[in-house]
Amino acid sequence: MAEGVAARVGSGHSTDRRPVIDVRLAADHVARTLRSDVRVGLTAAPKWLPPKWFYDARGSELFEQITRLPEYYPTRAEREILTAHASDIADVTQAATLIELGSGSSEKTRLLLDALSETGMLRRFVPFDVSEQALRKTADTAAVDYPHLGVHAVVGDFTDRLSVPRSQGPRMVALLGSTIGNLLPDERARFLESVRASLEPGDWLLLGTDLVKDPDVLLRAYDDSAGVTAEFNRNVLRVLNRELGADFALDAFAHRAVWDPANEWVEMRLRAERAVQAWVGGAELSVLFKPGEELRTEVSAKFRHEGVDAELHAAKFTPYRWWTDSGERFAVSLARVV
Repeated sequence: MAEGVAARVGSGHSTDRRPVIDVRLAADHVARTLRSDVRVGLTAAPKWLPPKWFYDARGSELFEQITRLPEYYPTRAEREILTAHASDIADVTQAATLIELGSGSSEKTRLLLDALSETGMLRRFVPFDVSEQALRKTADTAAVDYPHLGVHAVVGDFTDRLSVPRSQGPRMVALLGSTIGNLLPDERARFLESVRASLEPGDWLLLGTDLVKDPDVLLRAYDDSAGVTAEFNRNVLRVLNRELGADFALDAFAHRAVWDPANEWVEMRLRAERAVQAWVGGAELSVLFKPGEELRTEVSAKFRHEGVDAELHAAKFTPYRWWTDSGERFAVSLARVV
């Protein structure tokens, strides 16, 4: 059914510009996946949870605050790159469809949409995310602000089974914000392979990656002086309390950011300041934290140019361009399917 919708919207002949919402997840997907992640992650040694569970409405609000903090440079650095080079990206790709994995409502997305629209080639915008509520807002806004575009929002988990709508003309998949850094190396390899399998010769991948740098700069970005990141980190426990009827005491956990030089990534952790016994009713699970025991809530890998190129080549992409901000803190790379 989804491919049928994609084909109809991609024809370019319809005068109905209302956004299409293509839901590719079962109604119980989020609840089922959360239960599974909790059962696996909270019984592991050491304990862990995927970072995607930060992002309920409160978590998304907190992350928006983080992007405005003086210590958190990635958003500003990536915006600097796209402000300088969005027109170059548009001229090179001549993309007819922009597919953004993650929220499509940011200023960075608008830089791309504006530049691609100026080429006269762009016909469709496809925001792709797991949150139907967020996507509906994104789709409605884009349909109003870019009435010349067909907007086809896809509700799905792009780290699981990525399938992007077909279209006439080149497609560009954009994954910004160094979201790819939240995946472990084997997960990144599978993800890039799934993106490549969904594309055809002449299509493009635009990728944002945070770069290896002074660990002090990195750690300040993940442990700000205002404590916003600490509140964001603890929000995952608030999500478990609400969605799975858990009874975690949030004040029993302290936020920690740790640099792992061997893996070249930052880990965010929650450290139990005292013994914690929690019941997660929705997962039928009792969880014990000893004093000082830590829960890993995020891995944020940092990259080097040669490493990004190697991972793209391994997934059968051809690296084409590499841009950094003026401080060489962040990179946006463009790769092609040939």
